[in-house]
Amino acid sequence: MIKIIKAKDASAAELFERRTQTADVGDVVAEIIKNVREKGDEALYEYTEKFDKAKLTGLEVTADEINDALMNVDPDFLGVMIEAADNIRAFHKNQIRPGFVMTDKPGIVLGQRVQPIERVGIYVPAGTASLPSTVLMNAVPAKLAGCREIIMVTPCGHDGKVIPEMLAAAQIAGVTKIFKVGGAQAVAALAYGTESVPKVDKIVGPGNQYVAEAKRQVFGRVAIDMIAGPSEILIIADKTAKPAYVAADLLSQAEHDRLATAVLITDSAELAGAVSKELDSQIEKLSRREIAEASIKSNGKIIIVDSIAEAVELSNEIAPEHLEISTESPFDILGSVKHAGSVFLGHSCPEPLGDYFAGPNHTLPTSGTARFSSPLSVDDFVKKSQFSYYTAEAFGEVADKVAAFAEKEGLTAHARSATIRKEQ
Repeated sequence: MIKIIKAKDASAAELFERRTQTADVGDVVAEIIKNVREKGDEALYEYTEKFDKAKLTGLEVTADEINDALMNVDPDFLGVMIEAADNIRAFHKNQIRPGFVMTDKPGIVLGQRVQPIERVGIYVPAGTASLPSTVLMNAVPAKLAGCREIIMVTPCGHDGKVIPEMLAAAQIAGVTKIFKVGGAQAVAALAYGTESVPKVDKIVGPGNQYVAEAKRQVFGRVAIDMIAGPSEILIIADKTAKPAYVAADLLSQAEHDRLATAVLITDSAELAGAVSKELDSQIEKLSRREIAEASIKSNGKIIIVDSIAEAVELSNEIAPEHLEISTESPFDILGSVKHAGSVFLGHSCPEPLGDYFAGPNHTLPTSGTARFSSPLSVDDFVKKSQFSYYTAEAFGEVADKVAAFAEKEGLTAHARSATIRKEQ
C-alpha cells in the first residue's frame, strides 16, 4: 500500500512534495466573516443550526454545564488530564522570561518589559474527534503567561452540549469563558466580537481548512499563532528499530486526516519491507481505518537512503512537524537536526507521548514551516515593549550623532528634534 522509493532514484517532487488543502474556500469564509461582523450573535446561532444541527438558546457554556461535565468524566481519566496538565505546566514554566534593565552607562536607562496579552482566544476542534489535549496545550501556556482572559470556542453536538472531557480540560487549564461556536464563524466572532463573544487580541489553536482560512483573513485585525496544515510525521530509523513500532507511529498521524503525511526514511531495505507489511496488518484494526488508509496511500512513503546522515539531510529539507529518531544512538543525531517542530528520541518515545502527556507543546509548525517557526509556547501569549531614559547631559553627548543619522536619511525634522535640545 505505501510507496517505497530509493532516494537516489527519486525526483525532488517525490521526496519533498506534500498534498495540502483540496479546495479554495476563501470566498466562502469571507462571506461567513462578513455575516458575523454585521449580524453578530444572530449569525452565530444561524451557523450553529446549519453546520452543527443544534438550535441553541445561549452561546456561552454555563457553570452548571461545567459542573455536570466534571461529574460525568471518568475519574481515572480526570486524573490523567490533571497529571498531563502538570507536565505541560512544568515544561512551559521554563519559557517564562522577565524583562531587563540596562544601567551600565551614566545617565542612561534602557530596558524591555514583557507583559501578557490581555485577552486570547483558543479554537478547539470537535468534529471527527474530541481533543481535550488541545485545550490543555493551548490554555496552560496562556495561563502561565498571565493572560487575564482566555476565551475558548468549540463546536457543540446536535444536543447543544460540549463534550464533557473538553469542559473538564478547560476547567483544569484555567479557561475563563467557553462558547459553543465552531468553524470560520467562531474565528470571526473572536476577531470582531459579538454581543456574547468578546473580541480577543490573539487567536490560537488548530482547525480544518475553513478555520485556517478564517485565521488567515482576520490576521492583522488580531494576531494568530500559525496557519496549521495537515498533520505530519517523519521517522528516521535504522536496523535496530522495531517494524511494529514504526508502523504504529506512522499510523498515529495518518489517522488524523486524509491529507496527513507519514514518512519513514531508513538505511535498511529489510526494515522498509517489514514496516510496509506491518502497515497493511495494523491498518485493518483501526477505528479510523478509512482516513488512515487514504493518508498512507496518497501521502505516505518509505524512502531508502544509503546512510542515516543522508536521512537527516532529507529530513532537514522536509522540515517535518513531528520527527522521530528511532535509531541505536538518537542523541548522536539530534545535533544535526536543523528543522523540525518536535523531536522524539529513541525507540520508547512515540509521537503520541508528546501529543498528550510528556509536557512539550503539541501545537507545531506544519507544511515545512519548521524552517522558520516554533512550537506554541509562553512566548505566544506575551508581548514586549521597550523603554529608554537619558538625562540632559547624557543626551547632549550623542545629540549630534543622532542628527547625523537623520540628515543622512534626509529627515531634517528628526535632526532638529535632536539638536534643539542642545540649543535651548
